[in-house]
Amino acid sequence: MRTNETPHYDASVNTTGCCPKFNPGGWDDQELHFKDKPFVRATTHSVLHVPVNMGSVFARVSEHIDGAGASAEGQYIVLSRDLSPWTSEHLFSVSKAVPEEEMTRLTGDFVTKLFEGAFEQVRGWHEEMLELARQRNPKASDVYFFYTTCPKCAAAYGKNYVVGVAKIS
Repeated sequence: MRTNETPHYDASVNTTGCCPKFNPGGWDDQELHFKDKPFVRATTHSVLHVPVNMGSVFARVSEHIDGAGASAEGQYIVLSRDLSPWTSEHLFSVSKAVPEEEMTRLTGDFVTKLFEGAFEQVRGWHEEMLELARQRNPKASDVYFFYTTCPKCAAAYGKNYVVGVAKIS
């Protein structure tokens, strides 16, 4: 992948009116290279790693991104990780700064792996991503997940794709 690009995010099929149907083509076994790539940073509350207010936070951030005209067309990705059993961090890829939201930038090289299955499998996927990243860098420790659809849309589409993203440098 070229610097600051992700695989193409195809949002053309949306029969739910909520999340587009995720097309997994091109997302597995990729290397992403970010240099000062802009993201909106938001946090959500959890109870023992189960999100509580994710819907309202994602709706607010999406509204602000759209309002600022900062949508990363075709390059959509939200990197999520648990900071504790009570808090999760979400990084929304954007094309420019978004007023009213906290901004951050990512720099580094990342590897991806495509998973399909229930949210309860994330712990095992996290370990698999760490192992994959540590094959390239024994000190690798940052693992994110891109949850491509909400649970209701995953049920409607019949697949729950999740992309693991691990920093290798």
